[in-house]
Amino acid sequence: MSCAKQEPGSYYVGVDVGTGSVRAALVDQSGVLLAFADQPITKWEPQFNHHEQSSEDIWAACCVVTKKVVQGINLSRIRGLGFDATCSLVVLDKQFRPLPVNCEGDCHRNIIMWLDHRAVSQVQRINETKHSVLQYVGGLMSVEMQAPKLLWLKENLKETCWDKAGYFFDLPDFLSWKATGVTARSLCSLVCKWTYSAEKGWDDSFWKMIGLEDFVADNYSKIDKETEAQKVGPATPSSLFPQVFKPSYEHSLSL
Repeated sequence: MSCAKQEPGSYYVGVDVGTGSVRAALVDQSGVLLAFADQPITKWEPQFNHHEQSSEDIWAACCVVTKKVVQGINLSRIRGLGFDATCSLVVLDKQFRPLPVNCEGDCHRNIIMWLDHRAVSQVQRINETKHSVLQYVGGLMSVEMQAPKLLWLKENLKETCWDKAGYFFDLPDFLSWKATGVTARSLCSLVCKWTYSAEKGWDDSFWKMIGLEDFVADNYSKIDKETEAQKVGPATPSSLFPQVFKPSYEHSLSL
């Protein structure tokens, strides 16, 4: 198997957001680990089965660990930055500000974590529809996926969260938006956890059937328009994370 030639001294940064911490690694073009850093992140459990986090706290931790692993590295040699994260739901308003996913109205806690099981009733109703899109998620949707969480927000926090929301992100897609300014979601996230089909796009009948017809009415702009989900193309280091090349400020990826 032939391999494309790479410049000597090329580097890649991987950032992994887990349940309790953020980790970053720097590797070279051969996959050799050159640096590693981790940073704890905060979790809240305001009531049974409710688990929340803060997108601002997680992003700040991402910046801390990324800056640590690239210390002393020529930034022009960084060829890629990748994010991996849990199946958690990030909620922002139309100005990209955090919205509360809790009854206390605490905007800082704007993430419903992957292990949150508040939407048990909602996922049962979704699975009872036996809609054809459920085949994309193994026939039965998990309470840890995004559709039941979204339905819970609409039914329980309509005024304080649902009606004000401008963007719902899977956590990895939120991180790529923060690093690039591009809101396009990854097909991996949308297909595996949001019932999107790479061939057919969104199925309007599913969202109408489960009571989230709002997404159909606004052309899925809050969870990603169909055309955006298919954006794929080459990227340069500066387009991957433009903030790297801007003057430093707190909680940015300016290195």
